[in-house]
Amino acid sequence: MGAGDVTLLIDGQGRQETVTVTGGTRLLELAPPAQEPPVLAALLDGRPVDLARPVFEPGHVAWLSFRDDPGRRVFRHSSAHLLAQALKRLWPETKLGTGPALEDGYYYDAEPPVPITAQDLPRIQETMAQIVAENLTIERKEISREEAMRLFAERHEPYKLEIIEGLAEDAVISIYQQGEFVDLCAGPHVPSTGFIGTVRLTNVSGAYWRGDERNPMMTRVYGTSFPSEDELQQHLKRVEEARLRDHRRVGRELGLVQFREEAPGFAFWMPKGVRLYRALEQFSRDLQGPLGYEEVMTPWIYRAELWKQSGHWQNFRDNMFVIAADEEMAVKPMNCPGHCLLFKSETRSYRELPIKWADYSPLSRFERSGTLNGLLRVRGLHQDDAHLYVRPDQIEEQIFECVGLVDTVARAFDLGQMEIEFSTRPEEYLGDLQTWARAEADLEAALRRSGRAYRINPGDGAFYGPKLDFYATDALGRRWQLSTVQLDYQLPEQFDLHYVDHEGKPRRPVMIHRAILGSLERFIGILIEHYGGAFPFWLAPEQVRVLPITEAQEAWAAQIAGDLKADGIRVHVDDRREKLGYKIRAAQGDRVPVMLVAGAREAEAGQVGVRTRQNGDEGPKPWDDVRAQMRALNRRPIDA
Repeated sequence: MGAGDVTLLIDGQGRQETVTVTGGTRLLELAPPAQEPPVLAALLDGRPVDLARPVFEPGHVAWLSFRDDPGRRVFRHSSAHLLAQALKRLWPETKLGTGPALEDGYYYDAEPPVPITAQDLPRIQETMAQIVAENLTIERKEISREEAMRLFAERHEPYKLEIIEGLAEDAVISIYQQGEFVDLCAGPHVPSTGFIGTVRLTNVSGAYWRGDERNPMMTRVYGTSFPSEDELQQHLKRVEEARLRDHRRVGRELGLVQFREEAPGFAFWMPKGVRLYRALEQFSRDLQGPLGYEEVMTPWIYRAELWKQSGHWQNFRDNMFVIAADEEMAVKPMNCPGHCLLFKSETRSYRELPIKWADYSPLSRFERSGTLNGLLRVRGLHQDDAHLYVRPDQIEEQIFECVGLVDTVARAFDLGQMEIEFSTRPEEYLGDLQTWARAEADLEAALRRSGRAYRINPGDGAFYGPKLDFYATDALGRRWQLSTVQLDYQLPEQFDLHYVDHEGKPRRPVMIHRAILGSLERFIGILIEHYGGAFPFWLAPEQVRVLPITEAQEAWAAQIAGDLKADGIRVHVDDRREKLGYKIRAAQGDRVPVMLVAGAREAEAGQVGVRTRQNGDEGPKPWDDVRAQMRALNRRPIDA
């Protein structure tokens, strides 16, 4: 191997290979040319980079395509630049803001010289398609702060100048150019505009620059993009299906939940919604009860001093509701400081640990009005929240147990195999680096014991500890961040918590924060869309609807309903003076799993006519058999 040679470990096509190349070789020269879908960028030692990146040192390379989350982000971010270039071509005086990638698309904030409306989107989209056809090379260049300021001053881009002025003195400043278009950007991007197969602009709205209402109002144009027209059409079908399943719409139609302007960010639960809510809450209690969890209830408003002691005041205050009356107080956004006070209220022995406290108390977090989204982003919430106080030798076992709870929930609600993200120390954190390194090592060791694959999410841990985030996949293929498990050495230090070890010496416990369902509000919103409102029998807020054909069968219908209620089944009798066909259609519209028809012949024979949401008319059956069938259907996944 020559003095200038570099050895790389390359992941590709399901295998690894080691290659030696001349220093300065671009990754583009090593990428498989005929791979489908094509390579868009690369991970170099875990960091996304352009394919034009030259390599001078040994490293680990993994190729990114549209099938990978990081690859899609690169693709969509390049699409945002494409949108900005189109805006500049159509309105050269447009001032550019920023344009990030989103889960299923992208947007760009800009200040055009004329108002842009939805009627302009086809024209912008056509210009974007022209730029794709030009297949312009996308080139990265690193420049000095002085060059950057001069370049964007000459191009009359005040928002870019503001961004540059806010960068750290030692920040690497890079620009990307495609044809006549230049943007300030850290990248990476696809090799050329031709890689962006097809685009679709979806919406235009207003947005304050950098999300601050004190700043100018920008025009935000949203879009999505895919490698092919076929993939775009499939996506649009999924979007339409998601619209039909929207939990706000379905929740209102089914009488579950509604939202009102009088209380933005808070849900109004209707009777059926409360039944669903309580069924989930009880599922959570019964899931963790056999594992030694005990339930506590803690106050929902505390003095500011508590939040300062915990570190939330310094690191989370912008997301808290602060009350300034006779004294400064705050509504709790989480339960952990209150649980620390409970732990400290008594002398604890090592024999008591692990202590596992669950808490379903109300929580409130301040979310900006523009981010509120039904049950998915709220200001008032409840979590299946729990905190475990453990000895260091119990960490691995308890984390392993928490991962098992997450897997049980995924199976119970048909949410597929959970994907795991391991988030490490953020820029702003409590404690010292040595303690953080220990916490990360302990958490990762427990994760490895589970035998599960995971990916590192650097710098996204909580301010008090590293965490595991679990992602579920719903019926439409959408990923949702669901459960979280966090390992915390810091709050026991902040609150000076101790237990007495076997030698009678004080020792510091370790905290595990965990929420398996997460926010119950958000979880219900996800389930409504996942099932389209057609919940499995055990979970449905109305499991059975009894349909008497005439007034003469109402006594038989009432007896049926009474038997089912005694069996713990949620049942309703539709005794309206309507025709049977009307009642059946109403029950189907309400997604009721089972309808039991009570006619004259059925009443006389001690039978009921059975109709199910899944199979339709199943004919008359003896009531005792149907009752046993309903009891069997009502068994929850954790009861099996």
